[in-house]
Amino acid sequence: MSKEAQVKQMTDIMAKFVGYTAKVLPDDVAAKLKELAEKETVPIAKLLYETYAKNQKLAKELNRPSCQDTGVLQYFVKCGTNFPLIGELEGLLKEATVQATFATPLRHNSVETFDEYNTGKNVGKGTPTVFWEIVPDSDTCEIDTYMAGGGCTLPGHAMVLMPGEGYEGVTKFVLERMYTYGPNACPPFLVGVGVATSVETAAVLSKKALMRPLGTHNPNPRAAEMEKLLEEGINKIGLGPQGMTGSASVLGVHIENTARHPSAIGVAVNIGCWNHRRGHIIFDKDLHYTITSHKGAEL
Repeated sequence: MSKEAQVKQMTDIMAKFVGYTAKVLPDDVAAKLKELAEKETVPIAKLLYETYAKNQKLAKELNRPSCQDTGVLQYFVKCGTNFPLIGELEGLLKEATVQATFATPLRHNSVETFDEYNTGKNVGKGTPTVFWEIVPDSDTCEIDTYMAGGGCTLPGHAMVLMPGEGYEGVTKFVLERMYTYGPNACPPFLVGVGVATSVETAAVLSKKALMRPLGTHNPNPRAAEMEKLLEEGINKIGLGPQGMTGSASVLGVHIENTARHPSAIGVAVNIGCWNHRRGHIIFDKDLHYTITSHKGAEL
C-alpha cells in the first residue's frame, strides 16, 4: 500500500472513531454511571441518572452526539519511532477532525483567538491539540481521543504553591475549585490532578490523568491514598448529578505526578464531565486497529 493510501486509511478510521466517541460513552464511564445510579437515594438525583441513561440510549438509536457541546478535540499520542506514519500523524489527525465534524456531525467549536471567528471545521491555530509521547524501537501507535467541552473546562486551574503548604495545600486547592466551579462542570465528574514543578507541567499532567480508565490508581501508594481521600472529600460536598445534590460528586479522582523542584509545588486540576467522551485506539504497523475503550465498537 502506498504512503498516500495508508494516510487516507488511518484518517478515515480516526474520523469514524472520533464520531463514535461523540455518541457512545467508554465502557468504564457507562459502568460507573450505572453503579452510582443504583446507589443513589436522593429523588432528584435518581431522576437525573435516569435522564442520563435515556440520553445515552437515544444517542445510539438516533445516531447523533450525546451532548450538543462536542468540545475541542484533543489527542494524546503514544507513538513508536518505527510506526510508518509517525511523520504524517498530526496532519491526518487534523483532517480526521474535519471529516468527523461534517460526518458525525460535531458542533463547530474552534474560534480563532483575537480574530474571534469560528473556523466552522473544528480546526484552527493549534487545534486540535496533539500531545506526544515517543516510544523507541516500537512500531505501534496508541491514541487517546478526548472532547474537551466548555462546562468541564471551566474549573481548570493551575498554580504554584510554596513548599511549606505541602500536600495539604494541594488538597485545599483542589477542593476550592470543586465547590466554587464544580456545578458548572456537569457532575458527577472525573477529576484530574497534576503535581509537578511549574504550572504548564502540572496542567498537562492533570489532563493526562483524565485519559486513565476509571478504577485505576497512581502506582505510588501515597498518591493513590490521596486519590482516595480526595474522592471521599469531594463526594461529601454533595454536588450530585448536574449540581442538584446527591450522594456522589465524582466518577473518580486521578493524580499524575513528576519529581519537582524543592522550592515549589506546581498543582493543576482538570475536569471531565459525566459525559466523559474519551476513546483509546491502538494501531499496529499495518494499520490494523484495536479499540480498548469501547468493547465491540464497529466503525
